Amino acid sequence: MNGFKRALFGYRRADVEDAISMRDARILGLQLNTDAQRETIAELEGESTTLSGMVLEREREIRLLDERLREANECHDRSIASLDAITARLEELEAQARGQATRIRMKALREAVEVSKKVQALTEAETAGGEDSAAEADDESLQAGRVKLEIGPLGDFSQLVGFEDAMGQIGASEISVERFSEGRATLSMNLDQPVDLLHELEELSSLDFRVRHNAPDNLILDVDEDAGPEQRAA
Repeated sequence: MNGFKRALFGYRRADVEDAISMRDARILGLQLNTDAQRETIAELEGESTTLSGMVLEREREIRLLDERLREANECHDRSIASLDAITARLEELEAQARGQATRIRMKALREAVEVSKKVQALTEAETAGGEDSAAEADDESLQAGRVKLEIGPLGDFSQLVGFEDAMGQIGASEISVERFSEGRATLSMNLDQPVDLLHELEELSSLDFRVRHNAPDNLILDVDEDAGPEQRAA
């Protein structure tokens, strides 16, 4: 009211009428805005009702799908259990066959090495006329002291761990992995007593390997690459 100018008998009529008109216009604007908001709310409530119905329908469909999925999983689990039992038996038979094949090959290799050593010993004995050379030839199959062994290719790190366990059973101590790269591992160990390392590894390790190099302090073994990783697993 402070904006009105006073006249002789009160406030000026024109100012009062202008203020009333402005108030009525503002009220009308607020009413129109309120009506528009009510219409919007009504539309949103309708959409919400429709969406709620759709959500309920989707939840019903999801429950049906969950039930069918559970039944399918149960059937699948039964099939997997049967397949696992068959696979385990096949793997057991394959492991036995691999072990037997490895023993046969290693036995043939040792016999060939022994024959070669005996021939070499006889030749050296005849040439040198002494028995010391023959004794050294007979001892070449044994390893003692610090020995390095290279083997590969290995399918994964678990095969290396299994091979280390086999060497521990032989009696090796201070076993360490000096290198493991591109599937090939170089190990170092200490043998307190002379050991036919190849023979012991044949008995204790299930890896299928061939001998590339055999020396008293250094062996190089090649795992048979014709077998798959699961067939070479220790």
